[in-house]
Amino acid sequence: MTWRLITEDGVSAAYGLAADEAVTQRVGRDLSPQTVRLYTYRSHCALVGRFQTVENEVHLDYCRRHGIEVNRRPTGGGAIIMGADQLGVALMLARSDRTAYGRAREIMAQFSRGLLWALNELGIRAAFRRKNDLEVDCRKIAGLGLYRHPQGGLLFHASLLVDLDIPLMLRVLKTPFEKISDKQIRTVAERMTTVRRELGRAIEVAEVREAVARGFARAFELELTPGTFDADERQAIRELETRKYRNPEWIFQTADVPEAEGRAVLKTDGGLLDVRVSLAGRTIKAAYIRGDFFANEQAITDLEAHLRWHSSDPAAVRETVSRVYHQHRHDWSLISLSSLCEAIEQAIEHGAHHLNQSGEQPYGCFVTPARYHA
Repeated sequence: MTWRLITEDGVSAAYGLAADEAVTQRVGRDLSPQTVRLYTYRSHCALVGRFQTVENEVHLDYCRRHGIEVNRRPTGGGAIIMGADQLGVALMLARSDRTAYGRAREIMAQFSRGLLWALNELGIRAAFRRKNDLEVDCRKIAGLGLYRHPQGGLLFHASLLVDLDIPLMLRVLKTPFEKISDKQIRTVAERMTTVRRELGRAIEVAEVREAVARGFARAFELELTPGTFDADERQAIRELETRKYRNPEWIFQTADVPEAEGRAVLKTDGGLLDVRVSLAGRTIKAAYIRGDFFANEQAITDLEAHLRWHSSDPAAVRETVSRVYHQHRHDWSLISLSSLCEAIEQAIEHGAHHLNQSGEQPYGCFVTPARYHA
């Protein structure tokens, strides 16, 4: 089996996204060959997920002042920052499976094998974890996405972190942190990693890209033939870029799902728990657990990852927190399971309260003593 390999550097946000979608549609209609595209962006840009609201995810004023492009992906998931040191990966395949979204995690795990082969070849042991991440020791190194075109074709998206400017990311993307400090930068750095960080050397993006190409060829037992977009494909890309990805109506469409921030500070026998959550309707987009206590950092990171894009239903939250807590049962020192559940639930309640406020999403916190300790 042969797939086409296309490599590009320095693309714009609109062109990069338009090329992935336009060719996916053509592949689904048997007008283009199945394609692996490995590319980088010419400068930093912020790309939000298909169902997100730009204003809730991106600091638009900062982006405008610094010439950072903002756009919307066809794939779901969270907001990301892309640039010259983040490798964009797109698989455009001839699949019209209508159950793709119902099997999204299974399909993403399958397609991620090429990236895992590449990282392993480079000396990095990674694994597919959670809903759509590749991780190294519970630290995210790549995010994955999926899109099925209505007219046929399946698009697998990935962003592989060869390197990452975390202070810039925090200035571009909105987080529950009220201010950017050295401590917040360290907090995020402990939850993410990069190829360069894992290898301890300044590996070039080109070398990583070559490894990724070999990884997909090996994982899927196929031959990758270097190529370029033909004239018809370029015309389709230009038309979609103009009509959709340069259209503010696409980029700044407003999601119907309300969003809010919640915070709880809980005094416990094991120390002070400071929990912040971001909510999208009844879903936890992200959770951050900090405070003055002793615990294994990996246990905290693992719990935060499990709560990402998780139902805010109290029973579901307690089940997940309990499961992760017991997986790291020797790592929590004096922080009890009941206190941890209570702090997280209070933060969710606080965020849910603000969802009910008409047009307002103030940011504050609850400070209470723990009602019980287990």
